[in-house]
Amino acid sequence: MTEHAFNFSTLTPDLLWNALADIGIRAESGFLALNSYENRVYQFTDEERRRYVVKFYRPQRWSEAQILEEHLFARQLVQQDIPIAAPLEINGKTLHFANGYWFALFDSLGGRTFEVDNFDQLEWVGRFLGRIHKVGESELFQHRPTIGLDEYLYQPRKLLENSSFIPSHLENSFFSDMDMLIKQIEQHWQPSKAIRLHGDCHPSNILWRDGPLFVDLDDARNGPAAQDLWMLLNGERQDKLIQLDILLESYSEFCDFDANQLKLIEPLRGLRMVHYMAWLAKRWKDPAFPIAFPWFADAKYWESQVLGFKEQIAALNDAPLELMPQW
Repeated sequence: MTEHAFNFSTLTPDLLWNALADIGIRAESGFLALNSYENRVYQFTDEERRRYVVKFYRPQRWSEAQILEEHLFARQLVQQDIPIAAPLEINGKTLHFANGYWFALFDSLGGRTFEVDNFDQLEWVGRFLGRIHKVGESELFQHRPTIGLDEYLYQPRKLLENSSFIPSHLENSFFSDMDMLIKQIEQHWQPSKAIRLHGDCHPSNILWRDGPLFVDLDDARNGPAAQDLWMLLNGERQDKLIQLDILLESYSEFCDFDANQLKLIEPLRGLRMVHYMAWLAKRWKDPAFPIAFPWFADAKYWESQVLGFKEQIAALNDAPLELMPQW
């Protein structure tokens, strides 16, 4: 079975219960499915009333070595008192295997929604991102990929071209505008220092307790530091400038930031736009995806993407965000 077609159909409650029992964890409650599509994540309570989260990785996506790199990074961050959801070590291991699935166990850590427009919270997040990147720059992932044009643009374009998702009356304009966007990104893409990143640092992957709690290192990879910053910026240009200033002022207390990487923000946004469409197309045979993303099969969605390409091309041709004068 290929990664493309995999749909978790064999991941039954009995399999979950037995997999946990095999590592000495007895589930006493039912398994509550949490909001995850790439993998399958469940919350449960054991016989001592301790709450856990168990994560079953999508087969064929990451190798054992790649998952272990994610775990090592998370545990290195914890060792530096950085608040991040890290896998628990059970019987000397953080990664376990059952019936074709790699899985890991975590403490269940709740929290409130991170408020992207709360400047105090944004300052905290910037401080901890600086600390995360300080650890991240100490070495590179050896098995996980590095953010680049092939994985995020060329492969997705080929996948979409070979799919049947784009309505026939839109195909010409869709791929024409996508190719113009790709060409613009190629012109703006520049080599930058790569470090280990969270990789998917959007607001939903930050919970708020007495401070930020970072979750979900599933997309961790090597890449420019700007990748973990740009998804925290929202609103009009002036709003983004203020947010960026707050983030980087606190970030720089722990880690240097190369201001030249600000030129990568719009190229990175373009990469995510193309990659996201292809990700949905690639996962569509998983029954969870049509339920969660019904609009993906609607012609109006693809019409909006053509407009989105044009808007992103315009953004790439605008002046990049700049740091405030004190920088």
